[in-house]
Amino acid sequence: MTKPGIIYGNAITTIAGFLYASTATINFTLLIYTILGISLIIASACVFNNYIDRDIDKLMSRTKNRALVKNLVPKNKALSFATIIGIVGFAIILVHVNILVFLIGLVAFVDYVVLYGFAKRKTHHGTLVGSISGAAPILAGYCAVTNHIGVTGTILFLILVFWQMPHFYAISIYRLKDYKSAKIPVLPVVKGIRTTKKYIICYVVLFAIMVILLKIYSHAGYVYLAGISLLSIAWLYLGLSGFKKLSDTVWARKMFFFSLIVLLGFSFLISINKWLA
Repeated sequence: MTKPGIIYGNAITTIAGFLYASTATINFTLLIYTILGISLIIASACVFNNYIDRDIDKLMSRTKNRALVKNLVPKNKALSFATIIGIVGFAIILVHVNILVFLIGLVAFVDYVVLYGFAKRKTHHGTLVGSISGAAPILAGYCAVTNHIGVTGTILFLILVFWQMPHFYAISIYRLKDYKSAKIPVLPVVKGIRTTKKYIICYVVLFAIMVILLKIYSHAGYVYLAGISLLSIAWLYLGLSGFKKLSDTVWARKMFFFSLIVLLGFSFLISINKWLA
């Protein structure tokens, strides 16, 4: 119910944001509290999301065997579990980190559980709404150290927003049958696969611009710039190959998996930046 894959992925970006903001020394105690608190908040949001999405999850092959769909866990116990771990997560952040990260977590929680939960059923812009919560962990990690957002925090947040859009659009293409079955109006359902590919290219370009801006307006070094530029160019090249006569499903899967490589590469590069800058 807690969607461990989502927790692990967001823990990576949280750590990356934290290490990027750290200077001479790393406060490992603060890092542990930040990861623990953010992970519990995300886990809570995922359980609430599973509860809300029971009706559409049963219509999709990849989600039809989830615990709440199969009634393997009583609904009231799932809600109690989500509430408890959410409260504990927010308490850890409030007591051991800072109020700014608490507020970032609160906004992300409401966005994912309430706003995204509603928007994805009504409009193809639901993906963009959900990207706010997905981009929050790297900002939370950064602000745990700095206690302010500033230009750098804003750029980090936007980088993750622009990364998520092609990532999830790729999922929506190769899972198109599932979304049609559940009547979820993702972009390829509403506007078609070719239009979705154009959106993907646009967001990859925006991602490439933002990662360069991190070098211009922050303390990212030339090793970071070289590495992330190569990854961005490769991602864009793969995206453009989707307009050739290839299987849309095969191409979308490649875009999805390469987006994970891009995220890991970006997270690694900003994590070690202070030693290489």
